[in-house]
Amino acid sequence: MNSLTKVKLINELNEREVELGVAEKVSWHAEYKDSAWVFVGGLPYELTEGDIICVFSQYGEIVNINLVRDKKTGKSKGFCFLCYEDQRSTILAVDNFNGIKIRGRTIRVDHVANYRPPQDSRHVGDVVRSIQEKGCGVKTPSPAFPESSEDERPLRKHKKAKKREKNEGKL
Repeated sequence: MNSLTKVKLINELNEREVELGVAEKVSWHAEYKDSAWVFVGGLPYELTEGDIICVFSQYGEIVNINLVRDKKTGKSKGFCFLCYEDQRSTILAVDNFNGIKIRGRTIRVDHVANYRPPQDSRHVGDVVRSIQEKGCGVKTPSPAFPESSEDERPLRKHKKAKKREKNEGKL
């Protein structure tokens, strides 16, 4: 499947979930709740790891990056894998970066269920291998309260009440 088609399909899926008010637990993102890795494709070849981190750190702390390069020339192949410290950042990255243009190229951002480190990592030690496989971030904390649409409604009312109080204080 064409990568632009994948970008379009992911964006359509996200729009449909918003329209239907799908809860986080049953969202398509929930399938990737155990992985903090994302795939980024269609990158301009001249971007470095630092450039990519600058862009993608808007939605969370990046703890690992694998910019895939040609073994002979060392030039970027235009795609990479990123690991966020907090898995929830992957949802923000996929939803907000998928389909944007960087230096005239449309990028594709998607979850990675089972990231496998590069094969040439056989020559590294156990600590480095563990970081490559799992990342060095902490596990995503579990929510203090069970999620449901009923729990969200009072929160929204509370925010509206705060706004009203603020506006009344200005009068």
